[in-house]
Amino acid sequence: MELSDSDRPVSFSSTSSSVSSRDSHCSFGSRMTLVSNSHLGLFNQDKEAGAIKLELIPARRFSSKELQRNNPTEQQNTKESLEKRPSMPRKAESKGVNKTCGTSLITEPTSPKLLYVDRVVQEILETERTYVQDLKSIVKDYLDSITDQSKLSLGTEERSALFGNIQDIYHFNSELLQDLENCENDPVAIAECFVSKSEDFHIYTQYCTNYPRSVAVLTECMRNKTLAKFFRERQEALQHSLPLGSYLLKPVQRILKYHLLLHEIENHLDKDTEGYDVVLDAIETMQRVAWHINDMKRKHEHAIRLQVSQERYFMGY
Repeated sequence: MELSDSDRPVSFSSTSSSVSSRDSHCSFGSRMTLVSNSHLGLFNQDKEAGAIKLELIPARRFSSKELQRNNPTEQQNTKESLEKRPSMPRKAESKGVNKTCGTSLITEPTSPKLLYVDRVVQEILETERTYVQDLKSIVKDYLDSITDQSKLSLGTEERSALFGNIQDIYHFNSELLQDLENCENDPVAIAECFVSKSEDFHIYTQYCTNYPRSVAVLTECMRNKTLAKFFRERQEALQHSLPLGSYLLKPVQRILKYHLLLHEIENHLDKDTEGYDVVLDAIETMQRVAWHINDMKRKHEHAIRLQVSQERYFMGY
């Protein structure tokens, strides 16, 4: 069934090279594009402040066969990127060792297809660990630090707009990471984690809808000498190569990347594997999340356009 543009998942990214992050280094990352949204009157770009402009663009959903047909070079590059990574096979039970014992032998997969799936699973786990660590840094190193600085001219409302519900996302993904690590590199168990937590992923809708406002507040903060100095000093103290704005983009990038990672499992998992249908359910779950975010984003932008039109009407423009 052909999907209309309004029903397709969205894609985000930054045109700024500074936004390329460790999470963005994922071998299966979605190609994301941030485009100017100044016509909505949300914010203007300040080059010195390093502002990021945002516009969500529906991304067409391709089948795995269509991807291979239309872009064989990228498929090959992705595969080569994974094959260079050290494999992390699923754990096999050690002979003579009780199942409850933590000791296990690592067995080499018997087929290249299985080896590739193991590397996809490893990619999911490694990037999730990095992502959760980044979320922790936003909450502990920035949000909590700003809250403790009473001299900073950043009120509660501005803090709420700047960080959105980042604390909720940090706590949720910390739990998700723990569940993923308990899967012992089993791709079906990994997929089941996404299915079982399907309803919880909707906390990302609030964050993504608020994101343009977050960028606008950060842009204003960087025009304030005191706040700009604070953010620069925090970045230097934390030895971060990326500024706060790049970290605030990470949740937007990550939520739209999960279904791509799960697609890689599906594409290289034998269809006769027990639990294959669970992988398909997980893909559908994360695509629904992306579509929901896209729908709420459109409604939010429509409300802003109406508000701007009304303001111009009453001001006689």
